[in-house]
Amino acid sequence: MDNLNNYECVETEGIITFKNINTTLGFARYNEMGEIEYIFVNPIFRRKGLAKKLIKIIEKKIGKKPIPQEPISPLGKKLFQLQ
Repeated sequence: MDNLNNYECVETEGIITFKNINTTLGFARYNEMGEIEYIFVNPIFRRKGLAKKLIKIIEKKIGKKPIPQEPISPLGKKLFQLQ
């Protein structure tokens, strides 16, 4: 199983990226209105809480709970607990 202890969080204008020495674990792109435009977690690293960590970082940066931008994928609906 992959070790999630050795990754870095890189923040650029509107993008948060988790990466290690070998690959990108996941990233999220957001706008100033608080919409998450795109969120992706590498399939190898899914189901480990990375998407939720990305959302929490964005929430701290924008000062409010982010919302998903339309269209929302089935996995996105599950992540944001939408029906």
